[in-house]
Amino acid sequence: MSPDAAPATVLVFSQRAEVRTAVRTAVGNAPAPDVGPVTYLECATADEVVAAVDRGGVDLCVLDGEAQPTGGMGISRQLKHEIADCPQLVVLIARQADRWLAHWSMADATLAYPVDPLTAPEVVAGLLRDRAAQRPAVRR
Repeated sequence: MSPDAAPATVLVFSQRAEVRTAVRTAVGNAPAPDVGPVTYLECATADEVVAAVDRGGVDLCVLDGEAQPTGGMGISRQLKHEIADCPQLVVLIARQADRWLAHWSMADATLAYPVDPLTAPEVVAGLLRDRAAQRPAVRR
């Protein structure tokens, strides 16, 4: 891991614990040498997600598009409309045909479920790089 790699907080939302575990396992604690370390914040309800993002400090959200009763696509759209400095958003989709819904939700990316351990770190690392590039440089 690069000494310049900034730590990141990744929120993982699903009402199902096994989905949250699958995301954490697939992405890992350092998705790329120039990104990380990653700390996870798990949420099981939409209210928990909104409260956590409102508090700040979340760099990326992985949202389960199949979650019930409120799915990740609806939460994604809500966050994009309500949060000025919205974190990067990834929606987990069960069917490739749902990509258009993820686009409607204004998500920055999608991941197929079950989560691919080769694709997921690459997608997350790319979005964390984008997020870091959007932030003003900190003077030391």
